[in-house]
Amino acid sequence: MKFVKPLFWQSKNVISLLLYPLSIITLTINIFKELSSKKKFLIKTICIGNIYLGGRGKTSLAIEIQKLLKKKFKTVFIKKNYPDQLDEINLLKTKGAVISENDREKALYLASKKKYELAILDDGLQQKSIDYGLKIVCFNTEDGLGNKYLLPAGPLTENLNQLKKYDIAFLNGETENKNLYLKLKSINKNLKIFKGKYKPENLKKFNLKKKYLMFCGIGNPHEFEKTLIKYKFSIKEKVIYPDHYKIPHKEINRLKLKAKRENLSLITTEKDFFRLNKLERKNIKFLKIKLEIKDIKNLKKIQTIANKNEIKVQYGMTAGGTDGQAFLGYGIPSIPLSWPGRYSHSPVEVMDYRDLNSLTSLISAIIKNPSNN
Repeated sequence: MKFVKPLFWQSKNVISLLLYPLSIITLTINIFKELSSKKKFLIKTICIGNIYLGGRGKTSLAIEIQKLLKKKFKTVFIKKNYPDQLDEINLLKTKGAVISENDREKALYLASKKKYELAILDDGLQQKSIDYGLKIVCFNTEDGLGNKYLLPAGPLTENLNQLKKYDIAFLNGETENKNLYLKLKSINKNLKIFKGKYKPENLKKFNLKKKYLMFCGIGNPHEFEKTLIKYKFSIKEKVIYPDHYKIPHKEINRLKLKAKRENLSLITTEKDFFRLNKLERKNIKFLKIKLEIKDIKNLKKIQTIANKNEIKVQYGMTAGGTDGQAFLGYGIPSIPLSWPGRYSHSPVEVMDYRDLNSLTSLISAIIKNPSNN
């Protein structure tokens, strides 16, 4: 789908109010979807989607989750076969196994047949006929929830109450958005919220003294531009195309001629680069970025401290939490620390004193660690 986000989606204005009555169509479609029977598959499933239409970082998050879990499970990416989204399919193929079909249910059936243990679905939350094991909804911190209206008056594909049915919200972007965090928590207090930012992996390949012509056709081009500026790229000009846009060969040649004439270097995203053929890729570089999940980064720090002090630790996610989670929306790093126990919050709760001693030692080691800030 060739898509450019309308500006009126970000606020309540004359255009959005005029279109508001048409949102009943989106609401009605969603009601019928909810009535469909749900199929559960033998293979474990993680579905990463969005309710704000357009690029919210689903593919990047799918790749990071696959990196974290591929040692424990035989993983496969599931991506619905949209003809204009071959760029994302090609990108996923460079990271792992991919099954792409017109029907997600068929893709999951094939994944089970091929003995995969975990399917990571890049998009698919709006397909209510599948009973997903874990549902993750992505947001960009700059756009937030927009004007909170359903399509076409606003950017939302579903009513915000649907968040009560999701397990995790992932917020990505350079912008801190406390209001977004608090709004999500007010709708679903049990929603686990993680944050992340994009970090370049191949920065050394670029000469930052040069001036650049940036071009891209992704869902959130401003986030890409902000990343380039953050890492000191001098952007002389930029050309923005619709999301998933296949740039014609003549247009690529025009960009190259413009860059040569004005002594600029061409830079684009990894997705856009993989949409080009081998000949078109000549003299064009892409910034390879990694989605850095804040909580994972902090967990790795704790793991390093524990290893250094010979303290045995394990980490995971439970349905519980700590009082520290209230501070997550304000940019304060917060990692719940606990001990393994049984029959929690009951008169017969059981724990091992060795675990309590290890927890005490870990807290002490974290406080004493000179790299803490």
